[in-house]
Amino acid sequence: MKWFLILWAFPIALLGSWYGLSYYDMNFGIFMLTRDAHDLVFQIYGNILGIPPESIPPLVARAIVVDSFIVLGIVAFRRRRQILAWWQARRQSSPALARDESLSSAP
Repeated sequence: MKWFLILWAFPIALLGSWYGLSYYDMNFGIFMLTRDAHDLVFQIYGNILGIPPESIPPLVARAIVVDSFIVLGIVAFRRRRQILAWWQARRQSSPALARDESLSSAP
């Protein structure tokens, strides 16, 4: 599970770092971090996909959000017993929470 999360987070962090540095042209002498390279990459992707280059970053952000929900759902499914035990312990230790739940479930 640890490797699954690492292999999910590393590409997102790498892409986000590249995007942020190249968007603001903080290149540190590396061509790939220049704004020219940034515009060129999105121009190439736009030509390949047949869409305007400025519409690609929101699509990528949306894909990252969807993938993140899927990964977090997998993690929650794998730890469902721990989450259920935590929820039951929390419910038993908090009388106010138990009282509120009993009122909401009353007919």
